[in-house]
Formats: sequence, structure tokens, C-alpha cells
Amino acid sequence: MKYLMLIYGNETVWNSLSPADLTELIANVDGFNQDLRDSGELVLSEGLVPRARSVRMGPDAPVVTDGPYLEAKEYVGSMFVVDVDSEERAVEIARSYPGIVHHHGTGGGLEMWPLMER
Repeated sequence: MKYLMLIYGNETVWNSLSPADLTELIANVDGFNQDLRDSGELVLSEGLVPRARSVRMGPDAPVVTDGPYLEAKEYVGSMFVVDVDSEERAVEIARSYPGIVHHHGTGGGLEMWPLMER
């Protein structure tokens, strides 16, 4: 089953990382992704530009706004999709994501969404 993993974080914390910490975190994420590629479980991995748009139905037509995160301190910064044999494996992958460990105690997290099978 495929799972969409949405990684969100606190922009203030992210922007306060030293260049060395940022380099280390990116290297850890690259290694994490390579391990998932090697196991055949990684389907897709992409960073997201923090310019989300929200499209909601207005009274007469869809309305586009600057996004659902305008007032929030957290934003969705990246995503990846895995194809795994069980939900337990998906949870194991989510718990080992380097960004979660790196931001211990500073907010942020990962949402895990099962994708519909067609």
C-alpha cells in the first residue's frame, strides 16, 4: 500500500539552523531516501516551495487564497511517497525520518496518509 508522508515544520526553527546543521540534516535525509530507494519502497520524494494556495468553494464559484498556512507557524516543507507491505512498516519509516529526530522538542512533524488504491 502507498502512503503519502507530509513533512511539516516551524519556519522559524528551520531558518535558524546553522549552515553546518542544515548540511548535516540534508545529508541525513539524502541517506534516508537512498535507503528507501535501495529497498524499493520509495516512490517519490520532493521538497515543496512554501507558497501554498488553497482553493475552496465560495458561494458561487471556487475561490483561491494564499493558502491554509498564512497564520500558522508550521508549513508543509516536503513530501514523499512510499509503497510498503504494511502500515507498521510505514509507521517505522515515518518514525525514522531524520527531520523528525532533528527537530526533537521544537515542533514539526510528519503526517502519514494512506493513498487510495485503484
